[in-house]
Amino acid sequence: MQRYLFIALLSTMLCFVSVTQAQTLDTNSGSQQMVAPDEFKPNIKPSLTLTKASGSIEIDGNLNDDAWSDAVLARNFSEVFPGDQTRPPVEVSGMITYDDDNLYVGIIVRDDPSLIRANLSDRDEIWQDDYSGILLDPNRDGQGLYFIATNPLGIQADTYITPNNEDGGFNLLFRSDAQITEDGYQIELAIPFKSLRFPNVEVQSWGATFWITRPRESRSQYSWAGINRDDPCISCQLGEINGIRGVKSGRNLEVLPSLTGGGTGALRDAAAPTSGFKNERVTLEPSLNVKYGITSELTADVAVNPDFSQIESDQAQIDVNSTFALFFDERRPFFQEGSGLFNTEIQTVYTRSINDPIGAAKMTGRFGSVDVAYIGARDNNSPLLLPFEEESRLLEGGRSVSNILRVKQNFGNDSFVGALLTDRRLDEGGSGSTVSLDGSARFLQKYMLSAQFVYSNNAEPTNEELSEGLEDITFGAKGYTAALDGESFNGYAAKIELDRQARYWMFEAGYEAISPTFRADNGFVRQNNDQTAYMWQGVTIYPEKVIPFIDRIRPNLVMGSSWNFDGLQKSFFFRPAVYFQLKRQTNVQVNWWYRQEHFAGQQFNGVTAINLQVNSNFSKRVNLGVETRIGESIARFLSNPEVGNSLDVGAWGLFRPTQRMSIQPQFSYSRLSEKGTGEEYFSGYIARMRLKYQFSRYFFLRTIVQYNDFSKSLEVDPLLTYKINAFTALHVGSTHDLDQFTRTEGVAKYFRQSNRQIFFKVQYLFRK
Repeated sequence: MQRYLFIALLSTMLCFVSVTQAQTLDTNSGSQQMVAPDEFKPNIKPSLTLTKASGSIEIDGNLNDDAWSDAVLARNFSEVFPGDQTRPPVEVSGMITYDDDNLYVGIIVRDDPSLIRANLSDRDEIWQDDYSGILLDPNRDGQGLYFIATNPLGIQADTYITPNNEDGGFNLLFRSDAQITEDGYQIELAIPFKSLRFPNVEVQSWGATFWITRPRESRSQYSWAGINRDDPCISCQLGEINGIRGVKSGRNLEVLPSLTGGGTGALRDAAAPTSGFKNERVTLEPSLNVKYGITSELTADVAVNPDFSQIESDQAQIDVNSTFALFFDERRPFFQEGSGLFNTEIQTVYTRSINDPIGAAKMTGRFGSVDVAYIGARDNNSPLLLPFEEESRLLEGGRSVSNILRVKQNFGNDSFVGALLTDRRLDEGGSGSTVSLDGSARFLQKYMLSAQFVYSNNAEPTNEELSEGLEDITFGAKGYTAALDGESFNGYAAKIELDRQARYWMFEAGYEAISPTFRADNGFVRQNNDQTAYMWQGVTIYPEKVIPFIDRIRPNLVMGSSWNFDGLQKSFFFRPAVYFQLKRQTNVQVNWWYRQEHFAGQQFNGVTAINLQVNSNFSKRVNLGVETRIGESIARFLSNPEVGNSLDVGAWGLFRPTQRMSIQPQFSYSRLSEKGTGEEYFSGYIARMRLKYQFSRYFFLRTIVQYNDFSKSLEVDPLLTYKINAFTALHVGSTHDLDQFTRTEGVAKYFRQSNRQIFFKVQYLFRK
């Protein structure tokens, strides 16, 4: 313990020394950046008073309609990165006006058109391009910000930002267009008021800033409102737009019917490639989603027989040496929208726990400074995630009913208190419920204190056949069995964390406890009987004037320890690292891991590894990345685990031969071998290729090819999509699974299709 305390004190001293050095370096260069020779001064919390457009505006990217003369102008943009409130190297101006139905935004960027990065792509795939847009905080409390943008070809993107999440799956209806001109590019947006949620008052006053991203030597960012990187609260630094009169938030009715059809087929005998293919009959499944604005603050969504299938399959993950369940992101739009409200430090809500719903309902609303959200669903096929101290198991629980309720009282400066309740009832008996209280408070500008406490209550179903193989696992002081034998128990989980975010010195320190009897049936908590204390801190050095090819350097350190509820120390970990953000949008991170761990009744000391990660977006056409880990790992799958030599490699890329075509290869390799003899415990890889051709803003062809060396399986998924907007679309595609077989002589190997699915999906949004 004395050694650990010494390491902690030493790391703290080093970080303070680094802070002093960082400030010294930046004093020599940053002061010149902050005040240019012409005494440039950024806009600090600027304000615009809008005037109503006297005529119509056609969204064509031209900005030449007479009604644009009624717009107010936004000038004097400042750089957010790599400079800090400095004058941008290009001229940027914005304009904004409104009518009864829409907020209109125009942005002009004066730049060399040959350097502009713009690709014809699907919606929300512009983040490596140049793009411009507007950030809106209608409630002025930082709890929900809209970011609405487009690239120089008019491709749309939007996100919804909460203090602990940026929801990239969020979609709203708006119109956009843009064009590249002789001296840069310009964009034009029309954002319907019915797409936004804002206070029901006669005259609106919103937090706002125009935002431009310009990827060149650095990933440069510019803002109309001056953003100080030494203040972590972005929403607190926004400007404001005033004077929007007589508009109402969306109390609109949206009806989204869809029809999904297709057929499946499989080998009659999965082990016999010559057994012939059996095709099931073609099926048609209609579904209906209805969204209604009950009031300007409250919206209800109902889905009847919803098609919650994913158009794009999950990427395969290597799990041969993992004892815990794998996490997959939520991709279904019904659950993605508004998901930020349900995100908490302890994940008691994981919407993929609602796997195949027959029907679902959702309600979201804001009443003054209070957010309310609800999800209810009747599920056909519910997963049961059983967490234990050193492993987790995933079982099939059958049909269920889930109810999830969130209430959140918001305060200014990113602070809030909230409550979250979840409840799932299985048809075959058994239930799981959680009650959670959480909150966060910002103080002294740079500090954030957050905490959460969760109480759980579980009653197991009685189905020993389903839980076969779990009889030997026991947990809790009373020795509950892992088998589903009808036991009932309560548990708790808690987390507290203190964060400091600033320009130079940052840290976070926290403690988390998950009791041996805690479960979250509607969440994703894959380990219990665990207590962890941790600390991370880092400093940022800005040496651009001293070393011109580096934007910033961030040495950092993380360390911590975990132990179970019997007081047995399970692990101690220590990881120094350094991160370099270089010019040409190239990032490099190197770290060294030291770990002690008690696993499967054995103590493993001095397990070490080195990680290297490099990612570069150095050109318009190529983005490359690689991550390598080499060192030692515990062979956890062995009946008598031991430490072996390991190598893990991940590589990815994005190639754009033309503005319309993208090629995205991904490769993951893992090997673990015995230390003494070098004999392999396992080795293998997963290779994936995503090819896409964008015929127009609305029409594309995409094919995914994925090979899994561990299962010797090949998957090919072509898809043709015509998408008018985020909700109205036609998809036609198929999925082909091929397994590897060996010929009778036992030498030559070949692939034969084992499963096939052909499908179409059409949906159309009616909005009133």
